[in-house]
Amino acid sequence: MAAFVAEILFDLVGSLVGNWLRQAAVVVCAWLDTKIHGRAARLVVGGLLGLAAYFLIPVVAGLLGF
Repeated sequence: MAAFVAEILFDLVGSLVGNWLRQAAVVVCAWLDTKIHGRAARLVVGGLLGLAAYFLIPVVAGLLGF
């Protein structure tokens, strides 16, 4: 029974943390969109953010147990 409750708790915390991370990403992207002017700069920043996400998403998913 304890393992069942722990599994439900981990799923709940994982979904909450995932939701908070998604909301934080939207806020940061909206803020960043107002700060960057020019198509070339947006492409460079977007590429760097995409490259960072490519490496960080598996690390965060592994830490959360997904």
